Amino acid sequence: MGKLEKAEQAEAHTKNVAERIGDKLVETFELLALFIIGAAIVFSAADFVLDMVAARHASLHDILLLFIYLELGAMVGIYFRTDELPVEFLLYITITVMTRKLISAEDLSESRIMVTTGAVLILAVAVLLLRYGTHRFQSSAQGRRQAAPVDVER
Repeated sequence: MGKLEKAEQAEAHTKNVAERIGDKLVETFELLALFIIGAAIVFSAADFVLDMVAARHASLHDILLLFIYLELGAMVGIYFRTDELPVEFLLYITITVMTRKLISAEDLSESRIMVTTGAVLILAVAVLLLRYGTHRFQSSAQGRRQAAPVDVER
């Protein structure tokens, strides 16, 4: 084996080690960020609930904010377990935020109310299309996971 081949092998090995270290650093950062985001969601939700308890009153506006916290927490949990960011949850959160805005519609003009309502409808249709597309056009990996072999005794 010549010096050139050894140098190329050493370079390939170094590149492989660097890629593995980089992958581990990214994975560690991702986990740390998820824990920080999750902790921030829990802290914010707990603080909000304590404020509601102290006020001894919960409005529909407050309950919708609790749903936003729930959806954010679920989204972080799903991402933590599957390494996939569920786009549907982002749409649900956006719909809930817009609904909260509509509830306090006294500061919105009629045209803003119509635009916000139309946006909620469009987002709901987007969720429907995503769910239909996910169910109808499964990737081959999803199909294999769901189609477990059936053991039939004769």
